[in-house]
Amino acid sequence: MYEEIIKSKDNPIIKLYQKLSSQKKERLLYGLFVLEGLRIVQDAFSENADVKHLLVTADAMKRYSDVFSQVDLSNTKLVVISNELGNKIAQTEKTQGVFAICAFPYQTEISFKESGKYIVLHELQDPGNVGMIIRTADALGIDGIIMCGSCDLYSPKVIRSTMGSVFRMKIWINNDRDNLFEVLEKNNITSFASVIDTDADNVKTTDFSGSCAVFIGNDGNGLPKEVSERCDHRVTIRMNGTINSLNAAMAAGILMWELKS
Repeated sequence: MYEEIIKSKDNPIIKLYQKLSSQKKERLLYGLFVLEGLRIVQDAFSENADVKHLLVTADAMKRYSDVFSQVDLSNTKLVVISNELGNKIAQTEKTQGVFAICAFPYQTEISFKESGKYIVLHELQDPGNVGMIIRTADALGIDGIIMCGSCDLYSPKVIRSTMGSVFRMKIWINNDRDNLFEVLEKNNITSFASVIDTDADNVKTTDFSGSCAVFIGNDGNGLPKEVSERCDHRVTIRMNGTINSLNAAMAAGILMWELKS
């Protein structure tokens, strides 16, 4: 099933994996990103992602032999590596010894649905938050996510945090804010700015019927004023006591729930 067990960190595939796992510029150069963990690698195959290389430690090859026997590897190169090498390239504390190199699922533009519900992540820099929002959007049936000026979608931490939802969600990266608003207007998508402002509309009583997109800002600064003012409406999550803000992923979860309710 495989030719040999790779032991050297100087192997070309191992060197490529490490470059992709650590450097955004290399991911962009090759159009590739990495996966670590049995579940997310299974998700990649089940969602017909373009998996170029499957790297498995010798121990994992024995432990998960039944799983790999059910995976279509006709377009994927299987590489078995030593357990020691698996520990060296792992980014998790207790690795399962299963890794993959996968091609970007390119989406040059999102296809908007009639009455579709969308989330715009504007300048979110925390990869854990971005991954959690993608996962929550998948769970709640959001029709698509647009990333504008946010962190690298294909960083290992974002990918791990999505728990496989990155392969199921429609995600469009558009860092040109002016163009993004033009596209939303052209497609009759009503835009909502999520803000911390008592004068904004209460999200619980906001009419989200029809096609709409909610802009979420980052934890530290929220949405810039020029963005919130350009949106068609401004909405806020009313809070009790002296609390005046929420974690971006938590706020996005509440907003997405209201979008789909």
